[in-house]
Amino acid sequence: MSIQCEVKSVQPLAANTYRILLKPEQAIDFKAGQYLLAVMGEKDKRPFSIASSPCREGELELHIGAAEQNAYALEVVEAMKAALDCNEPVVVDAAHGEAWLRHESERPLLMIAGGTGFSYIRSMLDNCISRGLTQPIFVYWGGRGIDQLYANEEMQALAAKHGNITYVPVVENAPENWSGKVGNVLDAVAEDFVCLSAYDIYVCGRFEMAGAARERFCNEKGAHREHMFADAFAFI
Repeated sequence: MSIQCEVKSVQPLAANTYRILLKPEQAIDFKAGQYLLAVMGEKDKRPFSIASSPCREGELELHIGAAEQNAYALEVVEAMKAALDCNEPVVVDAAHGEAWLRHESERPLLMIAGGTGFSYIRSMLDNCISRGLTQPIFVYWGGRGIDQLYANEEMQALAAKHGNITYVPVVENAPENWSGKVGNVLDAVAEDFVCLSAYDIYVCGRFEMAGAARERFCNEKGAHREHMFADAFAFI
């Protein structure tokens, strides 16, 4: 369904990463973990995860990584900025995706994100907290450097506040004072879990990352394909 939205703000989160807040003209019915399409033209609709939870009424939040070499995303950010400056609406098509949070499941949750794939995880995590879910939730967030983990301190605070949430940041290039995990986020998960057969697993990142997670964890860690969720799986 196409819906007009007011652009409330466009703010930098980190280098080449932006938080965009939209106010839809009517309520959008979506599930935590779904995405919307930014309508750039009649046949040009670009997908971005909804970072906000359905429990947050009247506002949609997007996290968009838009480096100069990524024109696909950068053009959307520039269009959002222009709409904000001119006080004009933008159009989105929502909601889409089948990798939404299965909140009726009582299985422990493993959520894995690469870069701005964290926006997908954040929607589901906020929904879990709002619903008072009590099963263990493990969040692994990987990036090239700590600057890419733009909500690192916020996530640490959430994990400290909620005893069922474990947050594990993973960076490829660690600063000198870094005491966390270094390397590939999938390697970090593989090191920490002997078996994943009991888990619901949610993955968001590059298509190749999602594909590698499914093959590796199913073949090596006993994960069940029917309990692994990623929108990328529909395309690979």
